[in-house]
Amino acid sequence: MRTDAGDELPFAPSHLVVAGYTGRDLDAVRRHIEELAAIGVPEPDGVPAFYEIAVDRLTTDASITVDGRSTSGEIEPVLLRAGGRHYLTVGSDHTDRELERQDVHLSKAACPKPIASTVIDLGDDPAAVAWDDIVARSWVDGTPYQEGTLAQMLPTGQVLAEWDRRGAGGTALALFGGTMPLLDGGFRYGTDWRMRLQVPGRAPLELAYSVTVRNG
Repeated sequence: MRTDAGDELPFAPSHLVVAGYTGRDLDAVRRHIEELAAIGVPEPDGVPAFYEIAVDRLTTDASITVDGRSTSGEIEPVLLRAGGRHYLTVGSDHTDRELERQDVHLSKAACPKPIASTVIDLGDDPAAVAWDDIVARSWVDGTPYQEGTLAQMLPTGQVLAEWDRRGAGGTALALFGGTMPLLDGGFRYGTDWRMRLQVPGRAPLELAYSVTVRNG
């Protein structure tokens, strides 16, 4: 991995955490939980929810392999913490949607978690970046899938602080900070995924990967 200034970043996280239900509007979050419950997705114990999965699921590869045909990605800001510093990149919380109806944690652990190989150095304070002004966009098979600013979500630095409050402070980690609604409200199970995080004043953070179904 490298910073957008070209500096190499050795990164060996001890934790990989995917945060869920990180919307800033708690009423909207509750409605979303109820909508998911209506299609069989178990409700979380609390919000934000945290799902810790094996660190070897994190990847910068340009392709991933999954076991089911009903998997899809979602753009997320990803906060990396290493050596007392914080770094921002873009990632995809690729998830098995069929398995999600049985167990959300297992559905996330079932798929690799792609991230970009370029990061922005935020220094020792993740709040140093203007989170609300960051624009996130995703596409599946060339069709727009998500678009909006991070203003609708809790700042990822705040989500990290909540994770630390629960007892994991100081560890080297990768934290997926949550996502935004889908443009048409429905999951798509495509092959080619593209994500872009536009931080004001910086070159876009971009991620592209393809999906292959094992034995498919």
